[in-house]
Amino acid sequence: MTGETAATLPMSNHTRERHEEREMRQKLEKAMDDEGLPDEEKVMRRSQHARKETEFLRLKRTRLGLDDFESLKVIGRGAFGEVRLVQKKDTGHIYAMKILRKADMLEKEQVAHIRAERDILVEADGAWVVKMFYSFQDKRNLYLIMEFLPGGDMMTLLMKKDTLSEEATQFYIAETVLAIDSIHQLGFIHRDIKPDNLLLDSRGHVKLSDFGLCTGLKKAHRTEFYRNLTHNPPSDFSFQNMNSKRKAETWKKNRRQLAYSTTGYNKLCDWWSLGVIMYEMLIGYPPFCSETPQETYRKVMNWKETLVFPPEVPISERAKDLILKYCTDPENRVGAVSVEEIKSHQFFESVDWEHIRERPAAISIEIKSIDDTSNFDDFPESDILQPANATEPDFKSKDWVFLNYTYKRFEGLTQRGTIPTYMKAGKA
Repeated sequence: MTGETAATLPMSNHTRERHEEREMRQKLEKAMDDEGLPDEEKVMRRSQHARKETEFLRLKRTRLGLDDFESLKVIGRGAFGEVRLVQKKDTGHIYAMKILRKADMLEKEQVAHIRAERDILVEADGAWVVKMFYSFQDKRNLYLIMEFLPGGDMMTLLMKKDTLSEEATQFYIAETVLAIDSIHQLGFIHRDIKPDNLLLDSRGHVKLSDFGLCTGLKKAHRTEFYRNLTHNPPSDFSFQNMNSKRKAETWKKNRRQLAYSTTGYNKLCDWWSLGVIMYEMLIGYPPFCSETPQETYRKVMNWKETLVFPPEVPISERAKDLILKYCTDPENRVGAVSVEEIKSHQFFESVDWEHIRERPAAISIEIKSIDDTSNFDDFPESDILQPANATEPDFKSKDWVFLNYTYKRFEGLTQRGTIPTYMKAGKA
């Protein structure tokens, strides 16, 4: 990136490279020890790793850009940009490319959140967070190259089903508990846990995505949040007087436009949001859903009166109890002490927490090809990837806020032509 120097970076590129090399070697040695490999096998693995490392450092110094990817289809759209299915031209690998417009982020003061998103995706190298392979930028946009999860998102699944069974709900909520806890342990708070941001992999297991509202412990990750939510709260009389079936139908019809609202700035707000999702899975619509964000916000603020269970949709007492323990005052909220408090709740009595990700998912996903987008909505094309024209404002003077954004993951650059395991079997 232009303007980057050793003086402006937290550590020099050379120092960072040495640090990354050491970390990768330590990971290799630990993996080999865990596998109990004989010495001759270890020598061979070290030699393979050294060759990959050399290639990685060579590729890392090459500038990655839009020309390296072929855009296949738009699979998501949001306030600051969109997500596209793309193919890397040299390897044939399929990815999800998140494109964020710099102008919109600067205008809406989202830079701190975008920095937090990029940082958590670099740090979170586990099973519970969508993996980021590369990030780069140009004059107009920021680009995140993520793993493509062909199962779609939880919102799409909920729109297909009226409600989920308690068994399926237990599975998805349990996996999301582990996913949320994994980012809390890194010192991050998601703050936007909702069905749209729970992605499903090729086997139907949960991964957290979209850390655009995420905040962390670093100053670079903080900014003001929730503005103008309390202005002019409108009446919601018609919605209030619908029965559950009509509410569910209305909710699903307007699902893409209506917004969730959560309270609080600490990690407990993520557990509140999980209670909201659990309610929707079992009842068919969220507890505070309304026709406007302002009215949703008002209902959340008055949760003691507005959080009710419709008698015509019966659910177990243990399910109700857990929802009410999620959606309550912060000091009484489950998870306030530790995640073990949540895991030990009777609703999760039969969950095998250690092996849940290795077991079959509650609902299986069928994948026909590596670029199968049948679990995603269709979106029209846009001009987000068109070259910037001369009349557009130049943000070069503001580019310092996006400094040090570029990232390349070791596996992403050294794996070539790998066929995903779910494709080897022909289906999920």
